[in-house]
Amino acid sequence: MEELTHFNQQQRAKMVDVTEKNVTFREATATCKVIMAPETLARIHAGQVKKGDVLAVAQTAGIMAAKKTSELIPMCHLLPLNGVDILFTDNHQDMLTISATTKVSGKTGVEMEALCAVQVAALTVYDMCKAMDRGMIISDCHLVEKKGGKSGHFQFQEPNG
Repeated sequence: MEELTHFNQQQRAKMVDVTEKNVTFREATATCKVIMAPETLARIHAGQVKKGDVLAVAQTAGIMAAKKTSELIPMCHLLPLNGVDILFTDNHQDMLTISATTKVSGKTGVEMEALCAVQVAALTVYDMCKAMDRGMIISDCHLVEKKGGKSGHFQFQEPNG
């Protein structure tokens, strides 16, 4: 049985030691959706949300979240990110999709940073629009793709069902 790397000799959680790992280029993309009333999405597009430019603020929040991931997730390593990009698409009806891509040259991956970025961007959309739509749903958050590192390439596959 493979030894678990997140536990110390006393079987207590520890931060994985990456000292001996090689520095390699790593990239991760994550996504999530915010489902909202059609009027809410229309107001976001029209710039008619009282708190300001929803997508600009959510983009900044997502980038900041990626940079602060190690402060939020206890066992995450602090990473000197090379880049973070947040993209927004929608179905022109009631769903905003947020994607984040994070990049680093480092000893460990950037999946958590991408996942954190999309979640905080989604929470920011909720916060800015909650006065007009408290029923928004944040859903379908997942890793889309990961490149680099020891475990290699990962691409999300829809579950069979």
